[in-house]
Amino acid sequence: MSRLGRRANETLIEMALSADDDIAILTKFKPSHSEGEECNGPETISTAGSEIPSSSEIDKRHQSKDSIFFRDGVRRIDFVLSYVDDLNKEWEKKLERRKEFESNLQKAGLELETEDKKESEDGKIFFVKIHAPWEVLITYAEVLNIKVPIRENDIPPMVENPLDCVLFPLRLPEKVMHPEPDYFTAPFSKDKQELYLINDESTFFSPSMRNRIVNYILTRCPYGTEEGKKKFGIKRLLNNGTYTAAYPLHDCQYWKKASDPNCDSERYTLYMEWARFLRFYKEQPLDLIRKYYGEKIGIYFAWLGFYTEMLFLAAVVGLICFLYGLFTMDENMSSKEICDPAIGGEIIMCPLCDRDCEYWRLNTTCESSQYSHLFDNVATLFFAIFMGIWVTLFLEFWKRRQARLKYEWDLVDFEEEQQQLQLRPEYEAKCTQKKKNPVTQEMEPYLPLTSQAVRFCISGATVLFWVSLIIASMIAVIVYRLAVYAAFASLMENTQTLQPISGLLTPQLATSVTASCLNFVIIMVLNFFYERIAIWITDMEIPRTHMEYENRLTMKMFLFQFVNYYSSCFYVAFFKGKFVGYPGAYTYMFNRWRNEECDPAGCLIELTTQLTIVMAGKQIWGNIQEAIVPWICNWWGRRKARNNPENLYSRWEQDHDLQTFGALGLFYEYLEMVIQFGFITLFVASFPLAPLLALMNNILEIRVDSWKLTTQFRRPVAAKAHSIGVWQEILNGMAILSVVTNAFIVAFTSDMIPRLVYYYAYSESEDSPMSGYINNSLSVFQISDFPLRNEPKENPENFVICRYRDYRYPPDHERKYLHTMQFWHILAAKLAFIIIMEHVVFIVKFFVAWMIPDVPADVKAKIKREKYLTQKILHEYELEKLKERLCQGDKRTTEKEFIATEGRMELSRAM
Repeated sequence: MSRLGRRANETLIEMALSADDDIAILTKFKPSHSEGEECNGPETISTAGSEIPSSSEIDKRHQSKDSIFFRDGVRRIDFVLSYVDDLNKEWEKKLERRKEFESNLQKAGLELETEDKKESEDGKIFFVKIHAPWEVLITYAEVLNIKVPIRENDIPPMVENPLDCVLFPLRLPEKVMHPEPDYFTAPFSKDKQELYLINDESTFFSPSMRNRIVNYILTRCPYGTEEGKKKFGIKRLLNNGTYTAAYPLHDCQYWKKASDPNCDSERYTLYMEWARFLRFYKEQPLDLIRKYYGEKIGIYFAWLGFYTEMLFLAAVVGLICFLYGLFTMDENMSSKEICDPAIGGEIIMCPLCDRDCEYWRLNTTCESSQYSHLFDNVATLFFAIFMGIWVTLFLEFWKRRQARLKYEWDLVDFEEEQQQLQLRPEYEAKCTQKKKNPVTQEMEPYLPLTSQAVRFCISGATVLFWVSLIIASMIAVIVYRLAVYAAFASLMENTQTLQPISGLLTPQLATSVTASCLNFVIIMVLNFFYERIAIWITDMEIPRTHMEYENRLTMKMFLFQFVNYYSSCFYVAFFKGKFVGYPGAYTYMFNRWRNEECDPAGCLIELTTQLTIVMAGKQIWGNIQEAIVPWICNWWGRRKARNNPENLYSRWEQDHDLQTFGALGLFYEYLEMVIQFGFITLFVASFPLAPLLALMNNILEIRVDSWKLTTQFRRPVAAKAHSIGVWQEILNGMAILSVVTNAFIVAFTSDMIPRLVYYYAYSESEDSPMSGYINNSLSVFQISDFPLRNEPKENPENFVICRYRDYRYPPDHERKYLHTMQFWHILAAKLAFIIIMEHVVFIVKFFVAWMIPDVPADVKAKIKREKYLTQKILHEYELEKLKERLCQGDKRTTEKEFIATEGRMELSRAM
């Protein structure tokens, strides 16, 4: 470790490349093999000077292997690498890569210990355990700008909430909620170690900090030169099969505490208090999640929990609106007239398809019109406006919650360039050309503009192709709807077994349900392929930084998912039934299939059906993918280990058999929730129960995510994040778009505006203003005017006229089949409503956003207080150092520094 002390200011790659040749790499290879046995690979790799018992000195059957320490029981395992030493054609090349890589890890100061494959459960896998000693930790803590405690926080805690006694059943024990005292912190510096509260070097850096530091080294450690290019990073070695896995260890088994008293058993605590579904009503231990998994995962669960809490209000209001529709169903005049045999039973409707469909009576849609009232009533308008304001409150209050977390988790001065803006190892490896950075004046790799342009063109063309494929699939589903409607109509007419439910399951509804299910299957299939394509084209673009990579992938995936999930809902909401024409002059798709008509009760019930199937189906399928699939994979992988004694199934083997929580694990979680957010905001006017479904799903989602992360996945590498990133901007954009879509749904998809126009301008009855509305909303067509292409094959009752949903003049009028003045009145009212609703909601949204500050006042005060106290502590430390120097000599220079430092302290107090 003396080498590390001499070269403390060098970077990892500089240390690895320029290290002295006399480094002793204690790696031995067995040249011969026993009969029927493959090459065993390296026996033991450790840092020179380490006193580690040899495997012969340890009886494996008496040593507890469920341990997170080296064989000496002192040095903690911070990371584990695994590999299989198979004798294929690339065996020697992989062997050389591992030898060089592990040698450079040692030169960087890490300590290694290898478990021979004979000691593994299946007798095939080698495990390389990695320990970061104190000197490595303090070196890279300074590089990564990690904040550490300097003094216990003396700011008084917040005033107790008077509702705490009511919320007590929802609380977790204080030790679980706040596992560590609150400290004032400052970025670590090797030169000021006595300033920090270092009680024990082995526990000063938490396990999540340690694995983050080791991962930083692993991603930048070189392993040689191939094809004239310098190769480095564990990710490349994993991709080319040199290593099979790289992961930090969980601290214990999730169902019981560790037997080692030096282990905190935080995984067990998380499982017992957080990851079990029976704890669904309890708050989340966010501080413990952050401590164990890192800030990036902690901020996700904080956002998901806050989103779920806010959904409770939207779900209650939506349920009230639904109950209003339920209780007023019997009072709905439109449904009464449709169901009345003397009114709806006497109205003969025009066929809904050419030639094969028959004339039908309006009262056959009685049940569907009653159910349509559940969602198409005056409460729909109120709920659409409410959700426009709710989404603003959610986003603004989340900003405040996020600001509080940034303070509590020491992320206020978090500089993203330390974590996210640093160059990706893949970028450094693939970009061979270099240019001088105008800021640092150092040479750094760059991608030529021409290469960027070509890559962006290929990427853009690929995304455009897949979006076009979605649109083509949606058109195919529309064609399916148009083609099978006649088949459903004929089937229900001629099949006696379907007669009892023919009133409820109309041909329109049957077509809508089957088309929605088909659309959902297509969505899932396209998702499966596009996810892989999106990652491939993002890798091809070679983004410069981690943040740039995540943002590009996020935008590609979200654009695709947006079109994929919402296109069918947009079609039903804004296109279906809007471009039908009228009997005798219908419009056709591709001059072959007649465009669909809405149900006489409106298209809103079909939009509700579409939304319910896609939203519920996605949530059910998502939970199956997230919970059941990993559980089955882990069960299959561990089936042999159940036959062995527990003391032979080591901690690193147990974690090796778990699933990998990849770098994009959180990305998919965010994407799932943001798509759900779109369902409950963009189309919520058609389905007030959507927030309730989302609430129930999210209560399950939190526990499923926590369960799989704690029990089914390897421990992720800790990473910092001070916000939800680009997802915040996506949510803001969807919030604005939702106001527009809901205004259009109320105006053009629901029947509210035509009813209001009739109520105030065309009603002929003062006692019952809505009576006669159905008859008023249906136009008359003379059957003899049907062209041969449209005329039904049979007319057994010799009907003379039929009715259709539109506002057109009757056949005996001089303006035959042209739009009436009422049609233009309704259109003007719809456009006026959209403009008024949008402006009202936007004004309220922006006023609410302006009224609610992004950072709470008490958090601002605490941030200022902490900065002042931190500066004061650092200044006092510097004064003490200067006093020591005064005593040692060089008085003239030191006196001036002393005076300047005191002056700076006075200025800080004044500020």
